Amino acid sequence: MEENKSLHQQLLEAGVHFGHLKKKWNPKMLPYIFAEKNGIHIIDLNKTIEGLEESAAALKSIAKSGKKIMFVATKKQAKEIVAEAAAKVNMPFVTERWLGGMLTNFQTIRKSVKKMQSIEKMLQDGTMDSVTKKERLTLTRSKDKMEKVLGGISQMGRTPAALFMVDMSHEHIALAEAKRLGITTFAMVDTNSDPTKVDFAIPSNDDATKSIAIIVNYLTAAIMEGLEERSQNKEEVEEEEVAEISTRGMDIEDEADKGERRGGAGRGRQGAGAGAGRGQGGSNRGGSGRGPGGGGSRPGGNRPGGGGSRPGGAR
Repeated sequence: MEENKSLHQQLLEAGVHFGHLKKKWNPKMLPYIFAEKNGIHIIDLNKTIEGLEESAAALKSIAKSGKKIMFVATKKQAKEIVAEAAAKVNMPFVTERWLGGMLTNFQTIRKSVKKMQSIEKMLQDGTMDSVTKKERLTLTRSKDKMEKVLGGISQMGRTPAALFMVDMSHEHIALAEAKRLGITTFAMVDTNSDPTKVDFAIPSNDDATKSIAIIVNYLTAAIMEGLEERSQNKEEVEEEEVAEISTRGMDIEDEADKGERRGGAGRGRQGAGAGAGRGQGGSNRGGSGRGPGGGGSRPGGNRPGGGGSRPGGAR
């Protein structure tokens, strides 16, 4: 409760509650308007906090899953704030002109990004030293122009999972492309906008620098928490895998030791059997020499006449 009061006070001091003139309002914003003062609508900060917390929880979940969130703010007063916040959490952003088809024709945009990166690589590795000064100057200007528009999405390999906009009315092209692709949309919604066009609406003043900063920083902190939890989960999974591998190794070693012991016992039993067999064979050979013919001679000594003599000896 104290945290909500503190956040409420911060939003109040930042002027988040100031809306547009009454004559410029959108009737669908009626549930989010607290009152009217001097012809200006006042936004209900309780509704702002609800929308802010819901959006923060959803963005945290998306960041924890490893998906990308694109920040879009081409308004002059929001460019630097959004660019710094997006860079802090390593997310793609657009703060200059929104190119038509940046999401719906993403493959063509990727080609432009690769061309920009190839020119930058040539300028760095000295490949451009062999061309004329005019050609080098032309390529440099072309790279700078593309860097200004595409620099924020140069590391984005596929379409993002969510889109956050500072002013949904000003970024209507980006909103239309996101809706067409089924991308989850988040936006700061002022009293002159339609909150039903986005999935997560944050009723707030989207013109004041302080108001934009406090909303963007709050959401960025939630994204940062999601990324930290993701990295912690990765470390835990890696530790579990290492422990499982070591356990398997110990089990394999135990099985090998048991196998060696069983093999040694088997060899011992075989040796004992072989020795006993040799002993029995020796006793058999010795016994065969002791016969009626005497003298321990071959089995022929058992013939009649004794002593191994022939039968004709006693004539």
